[in-house]
Amino acid sequence: MLKKPNLPISANLLLAHYQDRVAKQTIHADDAQLITLQHLQNLLDNALLTIAYEQKSSLEKLLSKRPEPCKSLYLYGGVGRGKSMLMDLFYDACPISQKRRVHFSAFLLEVHTFTHQCRQQNIPDALLLLAKYLRDYVRVLCIDEFHVTDIADAMIIGRLFSALFEHGVIVVITSNRHPNDLYQGGLLKEQFLFFITVLQKAADIIELQALEDFRLRQPHTHKISYCFPLDAYANAFIQHHYDTLTRCVPRQPMILEVWGHRITLTAVYEDIALSSFEELCVHPLGAADYIKIASLFNTLIIAGIPKLTAAMRNEAKRFVSLVDALYEHKVRLICSAAVPITEIYTEGDGSFEFERTVSRLIEMQSERYLDSVG
Repeated sequence: MLKKPNLPISANLLLAHYQDRVAKQTIHADDAQLITLQHLQNLLDNALLTIAYEQKSSLEKLLSKRPEPCKSLYLYGGVGRGKSMLMDLFYDACPISQKRRVHFSAFLLEVHTFTHQCRQQNIPDALLLLAKYLRDYVRVLCIDEFHVTDIADAMIIGRLFSALFEHGVIVVITSNRHPNDLYQGGLLKEQFLFFITVLQKAADIIELQALEDFRLRQPHTHKISYCFPLDAYANAFIQHHYDTLTRCVPRQPMILEVWGHRITLTAVYEDIALSSFEELCVHPLGAADYIKIASLFNTLIIAGIPKLTAAMRNEAKRFVSLVDALYEHKVRLICSAAVPITEIYTEGDGSFEFERTVSRLIEMQSERYLDSVG
């Protein structure tokens, strides 16, 4: 059963939470964020009114006015502008018990797992079944970092989210792209266009127009965790950090098994892992592998991140998924690379999405991020 919300909710609830964070200096006040915050407040108010109406008895419904359908919200804008922070603020304040917040990569992995299990059991219409299942347990679904780069994912997303909207699931999405710019240059994009039309009808499309990447404001620790270029000093840098963190224990490799295949890590000691870009991003690993690594280790040391070229699109895509998993799980990252963070991948397919990775890599060196590491 849903926990019955206390109505009416304060019209300034999210603003109060936002101002509290500003007072504690965990965020900087921004006019564009405040405008977006009001859209989230409106959504929260409407969601509570909708759910309160649904909980009324049949007689109470006859005697009261049905509220307008609650629209979902799609929030887009440049990297580091505060989209995820505002969504988290909304999620934390939302008193609806049937809610969930999930990173898009993890959500998509769950969808693939569910549909795979349905195929094994010869269960038809897996996506429609999943939408109904989600509706039974989740009324408010917050999905962070929404993006589409694969034709199979594009087809799945279109059917699943169309069904979720039909079932009345209220969805809050953050993305770096406007819906019209999703899946740019993808194969059979016309088959994805129907989802964009459905999304624009079911959700308010809001742009967060903050002018700067707030991650760049954060104070950085004096401890260097990103070393370039790849030379003898970089090798010594990796060796020094591993030896310091592990108290110079002999290196012991580890093999992880995920979905029937193996991932080789150069060395592991307790919650510290040492690996290389080749092991993690040249080999054909995926989101499930990176989430497994991020869930097992508190610190990951990666050696040998190269300058990625347009021909290394797949390696760049894997690196994006890896950093996303580490960031979501608050893993400390130490690495050596050929070039500065801002120059890792600047041309080729997916370079726009890589801007988020650059921003996150910079933030992962900040005092605030390192303080959040468990």
